[in-house]
Amino acid sequence: MLGIDKLPIEETLEDSPQTRSLLGVFEEDAAAISSYCSQLYNAMRRIYDAQNELSAATHLTSKLLKEYEKQRFPLGGDDEVMTSTLQQFSKVIDELSSCHAVLSTQLADAMMFPINQFKERDLKEILTLKEIFQIASNDHDVAINRYSRLSKKRENEKTKFEATEDVYTARKKQHQTMMHYFCALNTIQYKKKIAILEPLLGYMQAQISFFKMGSENLNDQLEEFLSNISTSVQNVRREMDNDGENMQQTIQDMEVASEPLYLPDPDPKKLPINRNLTRKAGYLNIRNKTGLVSSSWERQYFFTQGGNLMSQARGDVAGGLVMDIDNCSVMAVDSEDRRYCFQITSFDGKKSVILQAESRKDSEEWISTINNISKRIYLTENPEETAARVNQTALEAVTPSPSFQQRHESMRPVPPRSNPRTTRTNSTSSVGSDSSVLTALSLDSIVAPDTPIQFDIISPVSEDQSGQPRTPGQSGRRTNPFGESGEKLVSEDSILHQLFIVRFLGSMEVKTDENPEVVYETMRQILAARAIHNIFRMTESHLLVTCDCLKLIDPQTQVTRLRFPLPNVVLYSTHQENKRLFGFVLRTAGGRSEGRPVSVCYIFESNNEGEKICDSVGLAKQIALHAELDRKASEKQKEIEKVKEKQEKEISKQKQIEKDLEEQSRLIAASSRPNQASTEGQFVVLNSSQSEDSEPSEDGKKKRESEA
Repeated sequence: MLGIDKLPIEETLEDSPQTRSLLGVFEEDAAAISSYCSQLYNAMRRIYDAQNELSAATHLTSKLLKEYEKQRFPLGGDDEVMTSTLQQFSKVIDELSSCHAVLSTQLADAMMFPINQFKERDLKEILTLKEIFQIASNDHDVAINRYSRLSKKRENEKTKFEATEDVYTARKKQHQTMMHYFCALNTIQYKKKIAILEPLLGYMQAQISFFKMGSENLNDQLEEFLSNISTSVQNVRREMDNDGENMQQTIQDMEVASEPLYLPDPDPKKLPINRNLTRKAGYLNIRNKTGLVSSSWERQYFFTQGGNLMSQARGDVAGGLVMDIDNCSVMAVDSEDRRYCFQITSFDGKKSVILQAESRKDSEEWISTINNISKRIYLTENPEETAARVNQTALEAVTPSPSFQQRHESMRPVPPRSNPRTTRTNSTSSVGSDSSVLTALSLDSIVAPDTPIQFDIISPVSEDQSGQPRTPGQSGRRTNPFGESGEKLVSEDSILHQLFIVRFLGSMEVKTDENPEVVYETMRQILAARAIHNIFRMTESHLLVTCDCLKLIDPQTQVTRLRFPLPNVVLYSTHQENKRLFGFVLRTAGGRSEGRPVSVCYIFESNNEGEKICDSVGLAKQIALHAELDRKASEKQKEIEKVKEKQEKEISKQKQIEKDLEEQSRLIAASSRPNQASTEGQFVVLNSSQSEDSEPSEDGKKKRESEA
């Protein structure tokens, strides 16, 4: 059988958000197992009920056949042949009834009993342990909050002793309950297979036994298959027993080893302080200001990642940045109402946070760890050895040493001082990602080497200055601050209007706009460059999606920072893992490479999922495409109508010419007839129509003579 993933019992005492997230996955799996097994139990119950009904019906049939001879039919006589035949059928059916009764008993024992035990015992045990664990976890949080609120000025030994005892009892109860809960969730993975396979095995064996009663011929292949399944079930059972014993032994060992850790403030003699750490994680209380003089404390999970201090609330998938602790200063501070507090101040002094640890040991380890990180010791080959040499005489927290900082300054990339907006990067890996990198050939075919990255949006004021070219797609026009705008007609004609809150991460030129990988690679390089150069500031804007263009609007001044024509947006996509990241490729007419279009990839971070923005852009392009097709169809229809109208005019003109020719021919014929009659000495009599037609011709002649 394949190996089964387990919940780490060793991490139950730490109770980190990662462990809680993994626990949530196992709880969802247990709920899915419960739902599926309930359906399977109902199906098997129907089989069992049907078998019981068949056994009862067979027995009733046999009984009725036996009672045939006792029946007195008014028109029937004593038919001994019929009676003996039915008696023989009765014996056969009676034997079949016995076989069905045996089959029902076997189904009850081999099929219904295992799955019923799993449903009523094992699954309910999981639910019970879950409720107990939730109660223990809530009691632990209450005890920790009470212990954290102990006053430093009015310290009462009785209150402190009661709070310490409550923390000890609650933490021990939570740890033990959590270990048993993890053990049960790990065991349910084995029991699931047994609960599914064992009833099926019992069902098949009962059916085979039923058929063996009537026939001794059995398919060898089926028997071998069932034998293999039986062996597999036995192996799983043995593996479950062995793993259960190991987990029980681990629980016992962890209970003994974790006994000193249950106390919130352990004795430093038993647990010495480690001042050589360059990474640390654990729960701390952070002070948040709620007013001018009031503040509140919030318990969160903090951890260091490189030169950054991160925090993560329980239930969050990933942590968030608290502050950059490179070149920071850290020191223990006295708080009016809290113990074991320390303050971290950024290198420029603009930001500071006050944190509270659970114990003096934890507080000093955090101070030493942040001290070591601020000195950039984590960038050396052996951080712990370097920290041990530097901190040999350090007993309390100090600020970073300038000489040591200058010694290791070259080990870390230096951020640019002039303008962080445009930076060159050749990074081949993104921060916090373990995915495989692309080959050099594929990277060169997607992103040009040494391509500058723009980390900020150029403001419209700087664009309008003389001597500075306008960035493609940018505009400094104010967009509808008071309901008035130069683009009012365009906005009214546009069908789609969707607004999203986005933050600009960066943009860079790319070689191709046909491969979707170009967006993912641009995201990777921009995020890596931001992490390397410690660029965390992002420009927030409103992204307006219409059927004509994409606009980046300043949320305060309503000025259009950038305008991207929708036909030029040739590619758009979201990140495979972080759906809040999205980007698109804009094809422009000019850039570094002369004589060909240039493609620029823009990367943004959204509050909502980036897929919604991509769907909105796709819908806008689809609407624009249909509008363009309708426009072309309308123009084509107009051209056809013009051609038809022109043809009709030509035909009308041709008809008019033919009519004039006929008129002239008739006039010529009419005028030639009187002349011919006079020469021959004959008279020609014209009809009324001919005389009327001839009159205009005579008038015309007189008119021409007068004009001459």
